[in-house]
This record gives sequence, C-alpha cells and structure tokens, in this order.
Amino acid sequence: MSRVGDWVDRVRGRTRRDEIGVDDGEGVVAAPERRVAVAARVPAPSDHRPVPPQAPEPVEKRRVTVPHGVEIATAWSWRFVIIVLAMYFIVRAIDFFEVVLVPVVVAVFLAALVVPAVELLQRFMPRGLAAGFVVIALIAFVVGLLVLVGQQIGSGVDDLAAQVSDGIGKIQDWLQTGPLHLTQSQLDDALAKARATVSSGNTNLATRVASVGATLGHVVAGVFIALFSTYFFLYQGGQIWSWIVGLFPKAARSRADGSGRAAWVSLTSFVRATVIVAFTDAVGITLVAVVLRVPLAFPIGVLVFLGSFVPVVGATVSGSVAVLVALVAHGPLAALLMLAGVIGVQQLEAHVLQPFLLGRAVSLHPLAVILAIAAGVLAAGIVGALVAVPLVAVLNTIVKYLSAPEPDEEVGLEAAPG
Repeated sequence: MSRVGDWVDRVRGRTRRDEIGVDDGEGVVAAPERRVAVAARVPAPSDHRPVPPQAPEPVEKRRVTVPHGVEIATAWSWRFVIIVLAMYFIVRAIDFFEVVLVPVVVAVFLAALVVPAVELLQRFMPRGLAAGFVVIALIAFVVGLLVLVGQQIGSGVDDLAAQVSDGIGKIQDWLQTGPLHLTQSQLDDALAKARATVSSGNTNLATRVASVGATLGHVVAGVFIALFSTYFFLYQGGQIWSWIVGLFPKAARSRADGSGRAAWVSLTSFVRATVIVAFTDAVGITLVAVVLRVPLAFPIGVLVFLGSFVPVVGATVSGSVAVLVALVAHGPLAALLMLAGVIGVQQLEAHVLQPFLLGRAVSLHPLAVILAIAAGVLAAGIVGALVAVPLVAVLNTIVKYLSAPEPDEEVGLEAAPG
C-alpha cells in the first residue's frame, strides 16, 4: 500500500509541475499558454526589486481669465500704437522729401485742373504736343498775372502811400478823440516800442538773408519739378498709373485700380469746384473794393483768388487785407463796408457755391477741414494748407471705396489723366 501511495503522490506532483512549470535544468516544462499566464502572474526571483515611486501625473494649469473689456482694449491698443508709429515715419519721410513731394502733389492738382483742355486739344494734335501747349499756356497765364499785379502795385503805390499817411493821421485822431481817449504820449510810446521791436529784429539779418536765400532756392527747384511733373502727368498719366497698379499684388490690383480712379474723379471735381469758388470770391471782393474806391483793388482780387484755395479760412484772411487797406485809405466807415462785402461773399460761397458744386462726392465735415488745414500748415506751411484739404478728400474717397462690400463701378468710369 505504501508503494501505491508513493506512486500516486509522484503522479500528482508531476501533474502539478506540468501545470505551473518547473525548471529542472533542461528548461521549463509547462504548456505554452499556461507558461504565459504564470509568468505574468508570478514574477521571477530577479524581478523582486523595490519599485521606485512614480511622479504624479501633471495637473493641468489653471488658465488666468482676463476681462473681456481689457482684452478688447489691449487688442485696440497695440494696433493703435502701430498706426501711430507708421504715421510718424510717414510724416518724417514727407518732411525729409518735402522739396520733391510738395511740387509733385501740386502737379497732380494742376493736371486734374487742366486735363480737359489736353483731351480737347488731343483731337487736333498728338497728346504730347497738346500737353506741352497746355503747360506753356499755364506758365504764360501765371507770369502775365504776376506782371499785371506788379504794374498795378507800382502805379498805385504812391497814391497808396499818401492815403496811408492820411489814414494813419485819421486813426490817431480817432484814438485820441474816440472812446479810448488815448493821449499823445501814449501813442508816441507805442510807436517807439514798435520801432524798437522792428530794429531789434535786424540783429540776425545775415541769418535771415541766408534762410531767405535757401527758401528761394527751394521754391525755384519746386517750380521746375512741378512743371515737369505736370507735363508728364498730362502726357503719360495713364501709363504711370498702370505702372503704380502693377506694384500691387495681383489679387489687390483690381481694388487698387478702382479706388485710384474713384479718387481721381473726386480730385478733379474738388479742384474744378475750388477754382470756380475762388474766382467768384475774387470777383466779388474786387467789385466791392472798386465801388468803395479802395486802392490796389486788382492785386487784392488776385490775393483773394489765391487765398480761396484754402477752404473756410483762405478767403477770409485774404479779404482782411482789403479791409485793412480800406481802413488806412478811407477810414473806419469804408473798412466796415468792405468787411460787410467780404462777409457777404463768404456767405454766398459757404451756403450756395460749395454745396452746389462739390456735392456729396467730396463733402467733408468742417471739423475735418479745419484740422486738415492746421496739420498742413504745421507740416509744409502755406503749401501744406493749400494741399491738405484735397488730400483729405482723396483719402476719404479711397477709404469709402475700399470699405464698401460691393463698390459702385460707376465712380471709376472716368480714367486717370492719359
């Protein structure tokens, strides 16, 4: 019985070893699938090592929330800073190239004014010859106007001097006998201070002469640049504009061309309407001066014509010269009548001519006009005041055209010069 029990125990042990796998020196004896399960469940003796502590999984950082208003303000702020920097560098570049850029801008305005004459003459002669003829006629007109003004001033300066002397005497009498009741000693002191102020300004005479000489040189150079630019704008304006449009990316060329042609239509309308308004102001103020027998009526009219190219303030400032001349020539009553005439002409311009001639195409808010004139004066003096408002009108047209989802194609029907 003991032998039978030992044999049973050996059979059971062998079966057990087959199930769990035993290394008897010749390899592991076990079924393949059982071997894998046992190996996965029971680690080898060599794997019994301390398991290093694992780092905890990173916790997602909490996002810092910014108020929506602050986020919008930040987005606007950095864009505004970039715009201001761009404008600053543009102004610096314009100031550096002022001697070249200002004549070119003036040439564009002149081309917008006289391009109908070139198109008319082109029916009878080549365009280049027509452009040259128009430029020569423009030069002759300006020179003849200056000569006529010089003759008027030369012939009337003696009479004006005598009238000014009498007018100053009348003003002194009015200051003494009028509501101010100034004494002769007070008037003498005021005149002495005025003479001292004028004489003190002569200390830097050499510096002023040099400055005037440099300015005169810039003016002469600017005149030649403006004339040559005007000729080529009239002769090859279309080709020049096509070259400028070709500098844009292909996807933007159509919009650039349309906005440029719309701006050209706006500019031509503005310049022609301004010329008509300036001519009306000059004729009206000149007629009032002639009726009141104010000396130098024609030169005053020419001054008013040139000054009227600066909207809102130009004709008023130039008309004040007529009031001053009337004051020193004929006394306070004539000056008041002259002032009434200037104001009447200004009202006719503001309420009839400008709304009727300019219309909605180039209309600008009065505040925008005043700010544009002020910026133009600071940037380029008198010339800046002349070109500021047309430039703003052109920029306004371009912005409206580009911001429209479906721009009106009719505004681009009129082609650029050439």
